[in-house]
Amino acid sequence: MTSVDFSTMSKVNQSSIYPLIDTHTHFDAPVFDDDRAVLIQKAYENGVQHLVLVGYLHRHFGRMYKIRQRYSKQSNNKAHFKVPSLPSVEQDVNQEEANTNIYVALGLHPFYIEQHSDAHLEDMAKIIANNRPIAIGEIGLDTFTAAMKVPEVFAKQERFFKTQLDIAVVHQLPVMLHIRKAHAEALAILKAHDYDAHKLGGIAHSFSGGVQEAIAFVKLGFKLGVTGQITNPNAKKLRLAIQAAVKEYGIECLVIETDCPDMIPVMCRTTPEDSSVLGQDIEQKDSMAPVHNRNVPSNLPWVLNSLSELLEVSSDVLAEQLWYNSCAALQTTWNYPK
Repeated sequence: MTSVDFSTMSKVNQSSIYPLIDTHTHFDAPVFDDDRAVLIQKAYENGVQHLVLVGYLHRHFGRMYKIRQRYSKQSNNKAHFKVPSLPSVEQDVNQEEANTNIYVALGLHPFYIEQHSDAHLEDMAKIIANNRPIAIGEIGLDTFTAAMKVPEVFAKQERFFKTQLDIAVVHQLPVMLHIRKAHAEALAILKAHDYDAHKLGGIAHSFSGGVQEAIAFVKLGFKLGVTGQITNPNAKKLRLAIQAAVKEYGIECLVIETDCPDMIPVMCRTTPEDSSVLGQDIEQKDSMAPVHNRNVPSNLPWVLNSLSELLEVSSDVLAEQLWYNSCAALQTTWNYPK
C-alpha cells in the first residue's frame, strides 16, 4: 500500500455534500449499539438520506426490524410496526429522532451456509409475506476458504441461492448478490434462472470480479456495488473492472455502499490495514469490535469522491446518477432532493 497520512484525511468537505443512498450496510451490528443514533445523524449530515440493513443470518432478522422501527425516519410516523412472524421483536420501542430512512433486506448469506437450515428458508418466506422487505439479500456463492469449496458445502450454497432467487421471483423483489471467488458459477445459475434483473432490479454487492465478470453482471441487469475498496489505489483489478463496465454501459451501471462495519475507505482507517470482520467467523462479526476498526455510513462520501476521480466525472453529476441507479436497483421511486 502506498504511504497515506491517515490522521488528516477523515473529514468530509462539508461544502460539497450530495444526497446519497447507502445500498448495503450491517448497521444493526452490535458494534453500533452504543452510538447508533449519533451515527445516523452524522450520516444524514454527510448526505446519506436512505440506508439498507442487509441480512445474513436468520437469527438477526428480528434485530434488523427492531433497529428500523426505532431509528428510521419513516417509522417515526407510525405508532406501531407489527412483526407477527418475529415474536422475539419488541413491539413497542422508544423511537429516536431520525432524518435518514432505513430499510430491511432479508437473506441467508452463503459464507454462513452451515448455520442455515431449511426451516430458516421457510420462516424467511413467511416473514417476507408478512413484512415485505426492500430486497432479498445478501445471497449468492462464496468459495473464499477451502471449507467453502467442499462439494457438499458448495452444493448447499447453490441450493439456498436458487431457493432465495425463487422467493425473489414470487414476491417480485430485487436481490443483493454476495459473490466471492465464484463468479462463473453464480453467472451460470443466474442465466438459467427465472429471476430477471432487468425487470426486478438487483445489485452485485461489493463487486470483486474482473473486467469480464463486471460486464457480464451488468449485461444481466445488475448494478455493481462499489465500496470503500475503490479508495485504495492498489485495488487495480477492481478499478479496471469498474472503468470497463462504465465504458461499456455508462455510469448508469453503478451504485455505492459502505458495507459497514467493513470496507473502510483508506482515508478513514486508523491503521494502514483494513480491519475487516465480514467474511471471518460469525463470533467476530457479531462481537463488540473496537470502535476504531469499524466503517460507518457517514463515510459514504469518500466512496463517491474516489469514484468521481477514477471515472473523471464530477461529483455532483455522479451523485445524482447514483441516486437514480439505486432507485432502479431497489425498485423504488425516491425523489432526488434538490
